[in-house]
Formats: sequence, structure tokens, C-alpha cells
Amino acid sequence: MAFMVKHMVGGQLKNLTGGLTEEKSEGEKSDAAAQGMTQEEFEQYQQQLEEEKQEREASFAQKKAERATVRSHFREKYRLPKNETDETQIQQAGEDVVLPTELAKMIAEDNQEETHKQSVLGQLSNIQNVDIDQLKDKAQATLEDLKKQTENCSLM
Repeated sequence: MAFMVKHMVGGQLKNLTGGLTEEKSEGEKSDAAAQGMTQEEFEQYQQQLEEEKQEREASFAQKKAERATVRSHFREKYRLPKNETDETQIQQAGEDVVLPTELAKMIAEDNQEETHKQSVLGQLSNIQNVDIDQLKDKAQATLEDLKKQTENCSLM
């Protein structure tokens, strides 16, 4: 918007003054002067912008590596094929990629649930209307029956 106003009004003002003032063309002005700074201030400003850009890129690469680590964890967990882009993102981060604490807690909880589900008692608890004490009693009674039968066996 400001460009349009300057373009429309600026040309007419130059014609009005008749070219009495001698201005540098926009291409001849230095970048520092265009921004109202000295050359030294402008260089410091450019350096600061470059540092901020590098910090943003580093944090972005770290987050990408963290996400890739989570994806690779789930690929291993569910035995899915590995993805090379995830591995390269982890390697590009350079440092040891540390998962955020929230994600690490979630993964630890998932692992605990999986180990509980894989155990025999975990499988039995999934079956509804099962009385574990009753099952134990039946198992002991069966063992006692087997012992009595082996005692009565003439071959033994």
C-alpha cells in the first residue's frame, strides 16, 4: 500500500520540484542507509539475524530427530520396515537425541502394559468371568489325582 502511494505521489512531486534536489536512485543507496542505520549497525543486525536463523534451524533439526526417534521406536515395536529418512534425520542431529520426557513416559507405560499383557496372568485377566482361586484349586486337585494314579501304577 505504501509502495503504491509513494509510486503515485512521488513521481508527481519530482515533477513539481523540477528536479532541483539531487537524489540518489534507489539502486545507489546502500542497504544500511535504506534502513536508517550506519554500516556497522547494519552488519551487526545482519549477523544477529544469521545467528537467530541458525538457532532456529538447529532446534528444528533436533525436533525432527526426536520425531524420527519416536517413529523408529514404533516401527521396531510393531515390526514395520525401517525408514532411511528417519535414520538420516537422527544422524544429522549429531548429538544424542533425547526424547521429551512426556514421550518417554508414554513409551515406558506402553512397554509396561505390553509386558503385563504378555504374561500368563495378564492373559487370564483378559478373560471375563474367570476366578483365579478356583483355577488354582482345580490345578492342585488335578496334580493330586495324577500323583494318586502314579502311586497305583504297577510299572512304577
